Amino acid sequence: MDERFEPDPEAYGEKGVPTGGLGARFAGLRRQIGQTILGQGGLIDRLLIALLADGHLLVEGAPGLAKTKAIKELAAGLEGDFHRIQFTPDLLPADLTGTEVYRPNDGSFRFDRGPVFHNLLLADEVNRAPAKVQSALLEAMGERQVTVGRETYALPRLFLVMATQNPIEQEGTYPLPEAQLDRFLMHVRVDYPDLETERAILRLNREGARRDGPVAASLVLSQADVFAARGAVLELYMAPEVEDYLVHLVMATRDPCAYSPDLMGWLRFGASPRATIALDRCSRALAWLEGRDYVSPEDVQAVAPDVLRHRVLLSYESEAEGRRPDDFIGALLARVPAV
Repeated sequence: MDERFEPDPEAYGEKGVPTGGLGARFAGLRRQIGQTILGQGGLIDRLLIALLADGHLLVEGAPGLAKTKAIKELAAGLEGDFHRIQFTPDLLPADLTGTEVYRPNDGSFRFDRGPVFHNLLLADEVNRAPAKVQSALLEAMGERQVTVGRETYALPRLFLVMATQNPIEQEGTYPLPEAQLDRFLMHVRVDYPDLETERAILRLNREGARRDGPVAASLVLSQADVFAARGAVLELYMAPEVEDYLVHLVMATRDPCAYSPDLMGWLRFGASPRATIALDRCSRALAWLEGRDYVSPEDVQAVAPDVLRHRVLLSYESEAEGRRPDDFIGALLARVPAV
């Protein structure tokens, strides 16, 4: 198992994180998930970053790469409820948000809450649902509320959506428009594990099959812990030079030629101010998870691909040449000078 995801809980709080024992508890949660989800350390980190930054994840990867299991393990380590909903072409918005049910005994209507009213929601294969269902989910993500008829119902304060996309099959899918993708904090891509990790997964599966049932989580963080950690993340120190670098990265997506003439013609549209906010929140969360009380340019660079890849739209010429958003982001990071 990757040693990066097994920090010492006793030492974690001594690296300058102002919350002390709170940092150790999150380090324990990080390690606890990593003991079950092998070879997907990046996904684990991004889930925790989304939790700390109060945002939502869009995860893309082939079937069987522990995407569903990862958020289930996160839910097991948190005080809150979890629900998975499989998106299909015949899904209706009411299947997600809930609906009003008529009560014949008194002639009134009662609102039956849908699965969106859970703390953690897995929207599996979100691109298989039609536009109205996608719109209902993204409205709940953005507004943190659901409106049915004349009534508006608030969602839980702790609310995280992980939506997945299958990049292999495109038949019968409804791709998310770029304007809707912008509402996701990060777009994370997961890949296959290496040889040694594959062996470790095989052994772990055998051990699990010998047990009578799943092992209960030994560490469960309260919602108060999560909200306190979010406050600590926002208090992390970011030097003006690092903030300036962060803003320049986003501005370079809108006018890349101002930073490097050879990027001319790569993009049709750059990132919105949501990208600036997301880059700030995610780099702070990563620094806090790593046990530091300051944000470095390396933190910004580490999260930039996941924050920006769904917020930049390549030109038709770039797509014809086989370029991908990650190619542009890599070129951008190489050309915009860090502090």
